[in-house]
Amino acid sequence: MSDYRYPLNDITFSLQQVAGFSRVNALRSDEVSEDLVDAILNEAGKLCEQVIAPINHSGDQEGSRIVNGSVHEAKGFKKAFKSYVEGGWGSLSGAEEYGGQGLPFALSAAVSEGVQAANLAFSLCPLLNQGAIEAIETHASNELKETYLPKMISGEWVGSMNLTEPAAGSDLAAIQTKAIPEDKHYRLFGQKIFITWGDHQMTDNIIHLVLARLPDAPEGVKGISLFIVPKFLLDEAGNPTTCNDVVPVSVEKKLGIHASPTCVMSFGDNEGAIGYLVGEENRGLMAMFTMMNNARQGVGLQGLAISERAYQQALEYAQERKQGVAKDRSKKASIIEHPDVLRMLMTMKSQIDAMRSLVYSAAVEIDLANLTEGKEQANHNERNGILTPIVKGWITEQAQEITSLAIQVHGGVGFIEETGVAQHARDARILPIYEGTNGIQALDLIGRKLHADQGKGMSRLLADIESELTSIETETTLPDVMNNISLVRKSLNELDNAQKECLKYMNEDPVNATGSAYSLMMLMGYTIGGWLQIKAQSKVSSSSVMSDIQKSSWNQSVNFYCKHILPRTNSYYQAIMFSSTTISDLSLSSFSR
Repeated sequence: MSDYRYPLNDITFSLQQVAGFSRVNALRSDEVSEDLVDAILNEAGKLCEQVIAPINHSGDQEGSRIVNGSVHEAKGFKKAFKSYVEGGWGSLSGAEEYGGQGLPFALSAAVSEGVQAANLAFSLCPLLNQGAIEAIETHASNELKETYLPKMISGEWVGSMNLTEPAAGSDLAAIQTKAIPEDKHYRLFGQKIFITWGDHQMTDNIIHLVLARLPDAPEGVKGISLFIVPKFLLDEAGNPTTCNDVVPVSVEKKLGIHASPTCVMSFGDNEGAIGYLVGEENRGLMAMFTMMNNARQGVGLQGLAISERAYQQALEYAQERKQGVAKDRSKKASIIEHPDVLRMLMTMKSQIDAMRSLVYSAAVEIDLANLTEGKEQANHNERNGILTPIVKGWITEQAQEITSLAIQVHGGVGFIEETGVAQHARDARILPIYEGTNGIQALDLIGRKLHADQGKGMSRLLADIESELTSIETETTLPDVMNNISLVRKSLNELDNAQKECLKYMNEDPVNATGSAYSLMMLMGYTIGGWLQIKAQSKVSSSSVMSDIQKSSWNQSVNFYCKHILPRTNSYYQAIMFSSTTISDLSLSSFSR
């Protein structure tokens, strides 16, 4: 079982050179210098490596449990969370008016990568808190903001998301939890399932954000409202006092993320759980999407993080494990000397490099949207809207392959739990499922992001990619870069044809057309990954902070990606071009025996 090492050099390169973090500084009144970024990330690395990572395996083995009606987390988690809070890590990008540090979201994401890679189960608690903060900050009244945001931003309290119900999985229109108006608050009655970190002992209060229906609410998603339901009600001074009528019924036994308590939560078993309306009545869906979009990018970041953790362990094992003989047959060889193992390791690394650049490029778009107004802001929001389902969907699909390859590199011992590498694959398996399955991400991409504006935003993205490829092409004389540009351009042309075909399908038959949605998402992911790898390669040769070994590693990563990974785009392109004569013909009778 290997130790986790925060990949500072790769993170700062992707953030600064590929994602263009300087664009954020250009719009801020106070610059976040490279020295400050390095200092923050160095300290974050120490926290992740020394405090959070060491309890990853033990937490997986112990899990969480209910004792006397309350959830108790794994040993060491409360102490680690205290260190996280005292270091101010959860408040990095929080609004200054509520006690946050007001730093860019992209910088906070770079810290979060380390936390998530160190301990995925632990990281879910601050991740969901961030989503709850954003929903309250965007939609709640000033009174609710002033009451809850300072404590949530500091990390003294944390938020949870309560959406799913036993009879309403991804179908939010079927939600049955009721909210009954009473004076200045509401009383909620209902049950929620799959609530991540729904209860624990790590903070003084838990602020549940709960979707529910008012008595006279319209049917479907138009009748959903969002409520703050604190675990402990507050006294006049704003301090937690008596327990609200909300309790954890049970903790799910899961395939992975064992140390993250996934709770069944019951609201209103007695007199009703007291809650406070966030935003307008029957407009909870809008607030929910604010919360969900934040979480979806966070889950994509988790896919990157767990892939990095699995890759590090596979690389270390491949360097140490002796099997077979060296090429000159003079001695036993480390398995990393065998070509097939090299292939697996570079399949992992090259995709991780592309995934990381995508994560930070999307994070920078969030910062740019927050710092601009009018048409410019709309452009950044549009770009981020397109990237979000790809960050969540494509990256978490890659995490399945990468964590599986890490087991494969280990051979038989990878299948043994004591090795620790199997945990990464088990933990990663939830990522394509929660915060909207990857099928839902694909539907969002083909529906809200392609069909809704008839492909205008998508076409602008592809035009910007082509423009940047042309710019790099005119500025470089490096044969590798030139060759890789031609490979990416081929995939880009296929993507352009595919998105036009998908749009035509959607206009003709929007139900059957969604059969192409997943292929479009994956085609976009691999193509955008290739574009960002080209951006990386164009910056590597001029880097003044990279060693020759690091430059060689990046160049080999880009070359491998473009020649071995990027060709996957053609299979998704062909699937889209033939989908009107295959997927649309499928029916229940297709599966009879």
